[in-house]
Amino acid sequence: MPVRYFMELPHDVIAYAIAVGFVHLFDHYRRSRDREVETARLEARLSQAQLQSLRLQIQPHFLFNALNTVSSLIYEDPKAADEMLAKLSEFLRLTLKGSVSQEVPLEEELDYLDLYLDIMRARFGDRLGVRIDVDDSVRRAVVPQLLLQPLVENAVRHGADPDSGAIRIDFAAHRDGDRLVLSVRDGGPGLEDVDAAIRNGGIGLSNTVDRLRTMYGDGQTIEFEMAPGGGSKSRSAFRTSRRRRW
Repeated sequence: MPVRYFMELPHDVIAYAIAVGFVHLFDHYRRSRDREVETARLEARLSQAQLQSLRLQIQPHFLFNALNTVSSLIYEDPKAADEMLAKLSEFLRLTLKGSVSQEVPLEEELDYLDLYLDIMRARFGDRLGVRIDVDDSVRRAVVPQLLLQPLVENAVRHGADPDSGAIRIDFAAHRDGDRLVLSVRDGGPGLEDVDAAIRNGGIGLSNTVDRLRTMYGDGQTIEFEMAPGGGSKSRSAFRTSRRRRW
């Protein structure tokens, strides 16, 4: 038996070493996976915080612009200023009542857009003309909250005809395969420098660009270009996941 112990010892040592090695490898894999999960969780929280910060910046940006407009109209056109305040109050009520989620159905965004356009109609009157063309099949599509207003606001700011001062805006939404496509076109002088247009578009427009890139990554595109026949056009498209299926 003593001889047999010495004969079996190398096999036992090898088996023990293999078992210990497997235990250490499994423990290393488990710790590595836990670190990856925690890193992904922290990155998701950081991304969510960034998106929330961007979204919250849009609201005071719009509010300050609207109040400045009301201030300029108080003495020139008190009735228009009063109408703008009423519409602005309704807009803020709907915003505060709305979802805190980063994404909402497109039809909810259209409600925000209608109120914003009502505020602008009180300011510009008959000079502002808007045409909205939205496929019924995409009204339940999920989009980033407060996405449309900055795009249309940019068209209102820069889309006036140089001669008549009229502002004509076309907004359209349709489905292209697995992507939702949103386009805003104006009848202004058009864009000469796209990067400058985004910088000059203020917080609302630049944050919209950043939010789309953060939320959808390579699955989104946003373009600003000269429109055929004059004016400028913005086109944003993003791929829908299963959770965003309509």
